[in-house]
Amino acid sequence: MFMGTYHNSIDAKNRMIVPAKYREKLGDGCIVTRGLDACLVLYSYEDWEKQMEKMEKLPESDPAVRAFIRHFYGNAAECGFDKQGRIVIPGELLAYAQINKELVTMGAMKKIEVWSKELWETPENEGKMDSEAFAEALEKYNF
Repeated sequence: MFMGTYHNSIDAKNRMIVPAKYREKLGDGCIVTRGLDACLVLYSYEDWEKQMEKMEKLPESDPAVRAFIRHFYGNAAECGFDKQGRIVIPGELLAYAQINKELVTMGAMKKIEVWSKELWETPENEGKMDSEAFAEALEKYNF
């Protein structure tokens, strides 16, 4: 389980340091891909396999499923750690997430989200956590 928030940056060679607390749980490396929001997500190899198993059960006859497969898997990259605990993020993923320099890296249960600091701190993003609307949404799931 990944949790906590860290502030870090990407260097000129598209490398980011994955916080040590996360690296311990990721093992030798991870998979990075586009998130559903304008962020990147990192998965351990084990959790990536679980995601793949879930996706294989979805009907590819559904255009939305095909679009999601393209979005999620078509942009995935395997990343190993260097000696300093860094991974190289492909340029197209950085462009998707609008990441130039400063990052916000946060644990989100079974995955890690990586956000552009500028995007994360926009009023629109902060407004996504309207307490009343959030409570109503969770109620749908008996939470």
